[in-house]
Amino acid sequence: MPPVLIVLIVFAALLLALLLLRILDRRADMAAWRRLVALQPARPQRFDPEMVAELPDPARRYFEQAISPGALLLTVAEVDMQGRFGLGRKGRPNYRPMRAREVLAAPNGFVWRARLSGWVPISGSDAGSQQRSWTRFRLFGLLPLVRLHDDPEHARSAFGRSIAEALFWSPAALLPGPGVTWEGLAGNKARVTVSAGPFSQAVELNVDASGQPRSVWLMRWSNANPEKTYRLQPFGGTLSDFREVEGFSLPFRVEAGNLFGTDDYFAFFDAEVTNIRFPGSELCVEPADLADPGESDVQ
Repeated sequence: MPPVLIVLIVFAALLLALLLLRILDRRADMAAWRRLVALQPARPQRFDPEMVAELPDPARRYFEQAISPGALLLTVAEVDMQGRFGLGRKGRPNYRPMRAREVLAAPNGFVWRARLSGWVPISGSDAGSQQRSWTRFRLFGLLPLVRLHDDPEHARSAFGRSIAEALFWSPAALLPGPGVTWEGLAGNKARVTVSAGPFSQAVELNVDASGQPRSVWLMRWSNANPEKTYRLQPFGGTLSDFREVEGFSLPFRVEAGNLFGTDDYFAFFDAEVTNIRFPGSELCVEPADLADPGESDVQ
C-alpha cells in the first residue's frame, strides 16, 4: 500500500475518532443539562418574607431585596452571557472574547458551555454534580485541549462554584432549609453554608444598606496556583447592573476570579448577562442554540 494512502487512512481514522468524541461529549452535556432542568420544582411555593424573618439582618435584607413577595420559588436558572475570559495570569491576563450558556441547579450542579474566540478558537464545557463532573475543551472544535473527568478534587471545586453562583443567579435555592444554614457576620455581611452529599461550602455575602449583594467571597478548593496543587484559597467577585427577572433581582454584570480580596486577585471572568430564564420542568428539552461551533456562537 502506498505510504501516502496509509497516511490518508490514518488521518481519516483520527478525524473520525475526534468527531465521534465531540458527539459523545455533546450528548453528555445535553443529558446533564436535561437532568438539571428537570429538578425545577413542578409546583413551586411563593415567597413570603416570613420565610426569612428569623435570619440575621444582612441575610434577611438580602432575600427581601432579591425575591419579590409572591414570586415563584424557582431554583433552576439558565443564564446566557458574553464578555471576556482570562487564560493567563495577573499582569498577563490573555483575555479572550467569550460567549457562554449555563444551567445552574445548586446544590445539585451546573453545566457551563462556552466558546472563546480568537485565532485559535476554544470551545467546550465545564460541569459539576454529585454524580459526575468534568472539564473538557477543544481547539477548533475538535482537538482536545483539556479533558478531566470525575475527579473528586474537581468535583469539590465545582460544588463551591455552584453555591457562590446561586447567591446571585438563583437565590431561591439558598433559602434556609435542610442543608442550608445562615449566620450573621460583622457589618453588612452574612455567611451561608450549604451541605449536600460529601460536600460542604461556606460563602460570605456582602450587601449594601438595601440588601442588594455587592460581592461574594469563599475559600474555594482550587489548583489555580503555581504549584497546581488543590488547596483552599480565596475566590470571589463583584456584582452589578441588577435587573428584575420573574420576581427576582439579579446581577447582569459579574466579575470574578482567584485570590479575591488579596493583592494577587486576578479577575479571569468578566461577564455581561444577556438573558436569564427559569425553565419549568415541562420545558426540559435541549436548547436549540447550543449547537457546535460554526452552527452557533456557543459550543
